[in-house]
Amino acid sequence: MTTPTPPPTPPSASTTTTSTTTSTSTSTDKTPAPASERRSWLRDHSELGVCVLLLALGVLVLTDALTMDVDITQRGPVGPRTVPLCVGAGLLVVAALLAVDVLRGGRGQAETGEDIDLSEPADWRTVVLLAGVFLGTAVLIEPLGFPIAGALLFWGAAFALGSRRFDRDPLIAAVVSFVTYAVFNNLLGVPLPGGPLMGVL
Repeated sequence: MTTPTPPPTPPSASTTTTSTTTSTSTSTDKTPAPASERRSWLRDHSELGVCVLLLALGVLVLTDALTMDVDITQRGPVGPRTVPLCVGAGLLVVAALLAVDVLRGGRGQAETGEDIDLSEPADWRTVVLLAGVFLGTAVLIEPLGFPIAGALLFWGAAFALGSRRFDRDPLIAAVVSFVTYAVFNNLLGVPLPGGPLMGVL
């Protein structure tokens, strides 16, 4: 006598739920992988940002050189466009070579030095002070002249970098500024704004 075979048992609801959950979690885990890999690739090739900057500067220099108004009566092979064209072309070449090196796996070495602590944050206070000193000099150089504006520039830069010798720094800044003005204006023939001291020097 043959014993009847029992019908197959249908999968339980818990098994189906577990399978669905596993499938969902697997698909969820695979979704952010490309974005994470893309961020990792960009982090490993961050030097490409320098390539983009050099490329933009090269294009800007070349555009400015090619659109420069040049006197057609000028003689000689070297004109006012020669240097900017060479600089712009050099920037493009350097950008291309650097991009090739980065894409091949080249990476710049980290900053090292005896007096550099890489764990310390950037000193933005000094950066802001120096930027303010340079902007102030650019604004004051016309009305005050280079001797006074230059003295303020040198003194302000020394103050921003941490020097607090108020008995010495202004005197050194004034001497350096006056000597620089005299050398450029009187010896080298490069005119600089003298301001109220125009008749003195």
